Amino acid sequence: MRNKLRHTSALAFGSAVSGLLAYVFFALVTRALGSTAAAPVAVLWTYWSFAGAALTFPLQHWIARSVSAHGGERSVREALPGVARLSLVLALLTTAISWVARDQLFHQGQTWFPLLVGAVTLGAAVIGMVRGVLTGRRRFAAVGAGLVAENGVRCLSALALWLAGVDNPVAYGLCLLAGYAAAAVWPSTFRLARTGTGGDGESPLAFLGGTGGAQVIGQAVLTGGPVVLVLAGGTATEVTALFAGLALFRAPYTLALGLVAQLTGWLTRLVVAERDEELRRVRRGIVVLTVVGSAGAAVVGALAGPWLLKLVFGSDVTLPASLTLLLAVASTVAMANLVVTLLVIAHGRALALARWWAVALVPGVVFFVLAQVPVLDRTCWAFLLVEVAAFGLLLREGSRPVARTATAPATS
Repeated sequence: MRNKLRHTSALAFGSAVSGLLAYVFFALVTRALGSTAAAPVAVLWTYWSFAGAALTFPLQHWIARSVSAHGGERSVREALPGVARLSLVLALLTTAISWVARDQLFHQGQTWFPLLVGAVTLGAAVIGMVRGVLTGRRRFAAVGAGLVAENGVRCLSALALWLAGVDNPVAYGLCLLAGYAAAAVWPSTFRLARTGTGGDGESPLAFLGGTGGAQVIGQAVLTGGPVVLVLAGGTATEVTALFAGLALFRAPYTLALGLVAQLTGWLTRLVVAERDEELRRVRRGIVVLTVVGSAGAAVVGALAGPWLLKLVFGSDVTLPASLTLLLAVASTVAMANLVVTLLVIAHGRALALARWWAVALVPGVVFFVLAQVPVLDRTCWAFLLVEVAAFGLLLREGSRPVARTATAPATS
């Protein structure tokens, strides 16, 4: 119990500090370059978060699940060449797309930022592998340290450039890339053991595609409200307020993103060992915590949400209590969806993740199009509806009877 508490504390600390450092990095960039010149770096920074959802998260949890399901690293070792080729193809593809759209994306015709997009894609894959191997080996303190090291390198590099008077946006884009150098701290993660059983017909590419697609949709739902609001004719004041509200209530989700590293292996071991009663208790616990957490979030969002917005972002950033309530509850359900996603992953049904997330978009889109309420209200309600729909669909998928396989269970 003491060891688990230490690991949890390390992950919580690492996630919190890493999330803070991510915003410090961007604050340094905007102060060094100004809001206009920093725009290309902002686009790259946004892409970095989606690359993490599409590659880092799926790779980390694929490796963690494989190690637990197969009792060792052999299956990962065998599948890794194919995963590496996929990552390289994605890097080339994103480079080509961003080069074609470089004027619209980066407001410049140079090739540096499209090249950085491709490099960030590869870096997201590499750091996903490192975190995955550390997670599979249950080195959770190292995972937490890695989270801090990655964004710490970015901040220190940007600070050094700022103090040196460098005003080239490309240099600050390279700082974002430099964070992936933290992977070199754990060279042992690139030497996989031959322990455990080999692959059992499961496709790692299908796993990565399903999980990555689901995470990209989930990330878009979690962060894309301001973009939807702009396209629907929202005012600049409303867009800024919604961005601030999402950033405020997303903070616990950012913390949870690091903490859940412990869950994948544990849930997978329950599935492989056919401990159905424990899995039922896990599902009931998720539902209870989601309901209780949402009720608490509703109270905090309604009573303290408007005040917190003004405190953190300034007195001119305001949202009514009814909308801060919606954002707080939706963000809480988003955290629950993160846990339920890992439950589905543990069952080996990653392909279902993207399918159910796509289906969950339907009620939000229908409400946004048909509801006769102000556009800001529609955007907040659509966010909540999609998150709740995704929770129900993913929980149902995670409740289906376990498909028994020949995979060897890992020792507890």
